[in-house]
Amino acid sequence: MWLYLAALLGLYFLRRWYRERQTVENLREKHVLITGCDSGFGNQLARQLDARGLRVLAACLTPQGAEKLRQATSERLQTVILDVTRSDSIAAAAAWVKVQVGDKGLWGLVNNAGVGDPVAPNEWLTKDDFLTVLNVNLLGLIEVTLSLLPLVKRARGRVINMASILGRLAFNGGGYCISKYGVEAFSDSLRRELLPFGVKISIIEPGAFQTPILNVQKVTDMIQEVWDRTPAEVKEAYGQSYFDTYRKEILQLFTTASPNLSLVTDCMEHALTARHPRTRYSGGWDAQFYYIPVSYLPTSWQDFLATRQQPKPAHGI
Repeated sequence: MWLYLAALLGLYFLRRWYRERQTVENLREKHVLITGCDSGFGNQLARQLDARGLRVLAACLTPQGAEKLRQATSERLQTVILDVTRSDSIAAAAAWVKVQVGDKGLWGLVNNAGVGDPVAPNEWLTKDDFLTVLNVNLLGLIEVTLSLLPLVKRARGRVINMASILGRLAFNGGGYCISKYGVEAFSDSLRRELLPFGVKISIIEPGAFQTPILNVQKVTDMIQEVWDRTPAEVKEAYGQSYFDTYRKEILQLFTTASPNLSLVTDCMEHALTARHPRTRYSGGWDAQFYYIPVSYLPTSWQDFLATRQQPKPAHGI
């Protein structure tokens, strides 16, 4: 019996390997819009797809980021300024994309733009702190997608949404985890709705990587600023020792993050160019061999792993 099971398992992985090696035809004629191309994953993916010959439409937040990217790529790559928190900017970018793609439609939409801070215990934060992150990572992503969906449907193309392993396990407070849980839910519902239209939705779930979101100095300043404006009674309940330990652990996580962004951009490229893309991609060894497996454990086990190294508040139990 075990021999038969091993044979079936081997055939399953062989079939999967074969299917995932098949690529889409006429890639050089296909347009892909990527948001958040000033730096990080978006910037590297834009250069990666441009080198492969796709027609990249790179959305940058700043003119400086757009100019720097154009200097590093071919003439095929076109840039547009896009602030995903502003409806007028999204509408203008969508109109520009429509002109660029013409009757072919938009083959790929990569919702990569995102912010990470403020990150802190929830009680230290305000509603506006949460909105700062949600407006970019979730609400902006949704509005960009809805604005460009008719063009993606015309091409029977792909939507690639940047989530995170923190969209499975909420290891810290603030809007980041909430936004990524929302991206997971939006992507799942959208995937099922668009199946009849031939549109495929993929979710990218990276672990920790060294991107501008994980800039050590920026994070240090952010945590200090949040602590300084935290109400006195809340600061007293947690204590200075809690703050010092929390900041140290957050910084340690950020400084040990992987610098190899290609572990994630290769997943994005596969989702755009493979005939049979995956529904979910786990980018990074920490995601594949720690966070994703932990996400399937019982809740009590997850809580133990998430809190075993947390500092103790001054007036906790």
